[in-house]
Amino acid sequence: MNETAYSWWKVIIAASAVLFTACGERQATQQTDRPNVIFILADDHRYDFMGFMGKVPGLETPGMDRMAREGVHLRNAFVTTALCSPSRASILSGQLTHHHQVVDNQSPIPDSVRFFPEYLQEKGYETAFVGKWHMGHDDDSPRKGFDYWVSFRGQGVYYNPELNVNGRKERYTDSTYISDLLTDYAIDFLEGHTPGKPFFLYLSHKGVHAEFMPAPRHANRYDSIKIAYPPSMFPPGHPRSTVDTTQYNYKDVPNWVKEQRYSWHGVDYMYHGAIPFDKFYELYCETLLGVDESVQRVLEYLDTHGLMENTVVFYMGDNGFSFGEHGLIDKRHAYEESWRVPLLAMGKDISKGAVVQDIVQNIDIAPTILDIAGLPTPRNMDGRSFLPLLKGEEVDWDVDTIFYEYFWERPFPQTPTVYAVRTNKYKYIRYHGVWDTNELFDLEADPNEMNNLIRSPEHQTIARDLNAALFRWLERTNGMSMPLRKDEGRRIDHKYQGTY
Repeated sequence: MNETAYSWWKVIIAASAVLFTACGERQATQQTDRPNVIFILADDHRYDFMGFMGKVPGLETPGMDRMAREGVHLRNAFVTTALCSPSRASILSGQLTHHHQVVDNQSPIPDSVRFFPEYLQEKGYETAFVGKWHMGHDDDSPRKGFDYWVSFRGQGVYYNPELNVNGRKERYTDSTYISDLLTDYAIDFLEGHTPGKPFFLYLSHKGVHAEFMPAPRHANRYDSIKIAYPPSMFPPGHPRSTVDTTQYNYKDVPNWVKEQRYSWHGVDYMYHGAIPFDKFYELYCETLLGVDESVQRVLEYLDTHGLMENTVVFYMGDNGFSFGEHGLIDKRHAYEESWRVPLLAMGKDISKGAVVQDIVQNIDIAPTILDIAGLPTPRNMDGRSFLPLLKGEEVDWDVDTIFYEYFWERPFPQTPTVYAVRTNKYKYIRYHGVWDTNELFDLEADPNEMNNLIRSPEHQTIARDLNAALFRWLERTNGMSMPLRKDEGRRIDHKYQGTY
């Protein structure tokens, strides 16, 4: 090679190096600029038990209050099935229960179902799951879609847990509290994530699942809390009732609801008499404080490390929880306190101090997070992205009718299979497999769902229309074939030991 040619070759090499470096820097910048996402999920947290809601006098949730103040509160957030595992599967898959087939708390999620973090991984996100998985009963092994994994078997325990940390068993003692420990691991992931890569963190709490156990620092905080007993807790004529037959149409309450009052999930014999209602209520509020402190710690970490400006944080409950409404505790049914959940969002490009009234559901979480990451919604997902609502954009959000399904469980036979359809004004509930009364409520006139209109002559057309809409939805979504689980051949012992 002559000298002139060699000189030109050096110029070409140098120019290529500069171009390569520039491209690399631009790629790194693009990766860094992509929003991080943190999704915090609580267990059995009902939609109105947050300090800023004013439902429970004296309840303090500064972390959630901050998210509502500095972000968006989605007031009308619902699940498609009010039960832990089916709801969690819907969050991860964006699918309805009769599509992902996790019909109860023991069912594993099929291998064919894709989780939205898998798509994030393909986009270059570093992903982590920390906390309660609870699909596949006692299996805590790492699942697909996550680079970093911390979980436990089944429902887990509040104190001294054993965790599966990236495939390695770690046992904790000395009164280690689960909400604090899971948050420690979440912070560890944030501290150790790869610089220049966007991250996704799914922090999935055990709290506030029964049996409720607060952190020692929160014990007895609410031992004198004023309990807001719901008006439907006691029927007309009951010594503790505050209503009469003109306010509470008790004769048209389904028989299964009346009979469940004195049962495992009824206020007259809660967990077979293991705990009084007032103490139960108090412990729930105290246990919730540990979850809220977790929210605070995550937000403070983002603040301290300059990550808040490029991160979107969500807080949600996996289903609601009843505290005496219609004489019930727990979830599973389609009354508001069971079906409805808290949902908050704050961070990059999210409106500040906004309240969204539009209806969203747990199946919408996956499409929304994918949208934040710049990814389209996969065709097999049933939900849609509500990111425009979070940004305050003008959008024709036409979701004014939602549907519900719950499938009868052998361990808890008191609650039948439930289907429901809800609009902004009406709710129709259909019970399958029992000879019982269906329900129709005017939610605007009767937000406490105390006057079943199913026998009202002037509401028969509405009931028929909603029933027809329900079956059109089932036909359209291939939900006419009920998913069934085979019997496991083992006895379920109903004792108040966290097995429910």
